[in-house]
Amino acid sequence: MSVGAPRSLASSGQKPIAEILHPLSAAEEQLSVTVGGDKEAGLTNGTPVETSSPASTSSLLNRLQLDDDLEADIRDPYAEAAETRDLFVTVDDPKKHVSTMETYITYRVSTKTSRVEFDLPEYCVRRRYQDFDWLRIKLEDSQPTHLIPPLPEKFVMKGVVDRFSEDFVETRMKALDKFLKRVADHPVLSFNPHLNTFLTTKDLNKRQGLALLSKVGESVKHVAGGYKLRARPAEFGAMGEYLDTFNQKLGTIDRIAQRILKEQSEYLTELREYGTVYSSWAGSEDELRRPLEGVGGCVTTCCGALEDLGDGMSQDILPVLREYVLYIESMKSVLRKRDQSQAEYEGRLEAAVLRKQEDRTPMPLEVEKCQDKVECFNADLKADWERWQSNKRHDFKQLLTGMADKNINHYEKCQAAWESLITLLQDKQTEDKTSETN
Repeated sequence: MSVGAPRSLASSGQKPIAEILHPLSAAEEQLSVTVGGDKEAGLTNGTPVETSSPASTSSLLNRLQLDDDLEADIRDPYAEAAETRDLFVTVDDPKKHVSTMETYITYRVSTKTSRVEFDLPEYCVRRRYQDFDWLRIKLEDSQPTHLIPPLPEKFVMKGVVDRFSEDFVETRMKALDKFLKRVADHPVLSFNPHLNTFLTTKDLNKRQGLALLSKVGESVKHVAGGYKLRARPAEFGAMGEYLDTFNQKLGTIDRIAQRILKEQSEYLTELREYGTVYSSWAGSEDELRRPLEGVGGCVTTCCGALEDLGDGMSQDILPVLREYVLYIESMKSVLRKRDQSQAEYEGRLEAAVLRKQEDRTPMPLEVEKCQDKVECFNADLKADWERWQSNKRHDFKQLLTGMADKNINHYEKCQAAWESLITLLQDKQTEDKTSETN
């Protein structure tokens, strides 16, 4: 194997896992890497061509249709893979546990699979948040070249959010379910032995864990201590720039959405008081009783519609924004590890070239291994980037479609309420004219 600038591998998502020889999974063995003949497409702005189709909601389906690139959908390897899945996981049924030492929530993790790595076709275990955190750390250590989906944040501000409230537990359960589904759908992470242990073992011994590939994770964390990266390749530089811009946009949207939610809550409090005034006023005005009660009923209906709109934002929109902020941090972490691996390779290569010029010694095997690491980082990162972009497009199309649907439902309810009031007032006016005529 000749040593030179790192070559571009075919995406790891394009081959069956069994055919991929991953240098980082067998650090003590001499490895060889087969280079694909197809040229890897370069990134121009960090965003691949749009490939996924939007998810639709019930009431908006008849009004809104998003234009989809059907030809691109056919080329999407992840859409095809979804039809042949053999591992299904679900997180549900949260339960509160109270002991003398602590209070915590556990979730039921159900698994159905036809894989030979599992002894049974179905499993059901209970896990708490720290068990999910253990799994993510193990995946990150044993699969350093891959993007590990983020977990929802562990800590909450005391006095602001009750971590045992029904809404908080429900939101966290959905986030944990999404995390586990993303791992189970990944063509590499889903075969990780730590995931198997997490899904099947009744009592998870996190202290002992699994030792497989642990040295690999530690070595990647500490590589390139004495080396400095010359320049990040253009395609990975474009990824970093895209992540910075995307993070800035999400941060701005999140801050504004939080303000809107706060102002909506304050407005809802005032609106409820406003409607109560009309209802109480109706008791002292016999001639205006029906119109005043009608106004009070309209305001009450608008309060309910506004409350539903706020719940949709806090439960459906903000968690997705936060998840992708955390996703960006995970992606940046993998990019930094890739840079460290490249810096180590460049440093060792430069030192080896100098020694070869002095005494004509052969190129050390460790340089070739470092090159293999860089190539695998590049291939895995590209494949995970494409998968992440595909998931992102699907998630945000679903989010935006749902947002439009919820706003339409809100305004339709308000409009219908006020239109019913106009009908009531017109009927009242007709009755008054009739009584005056008689």
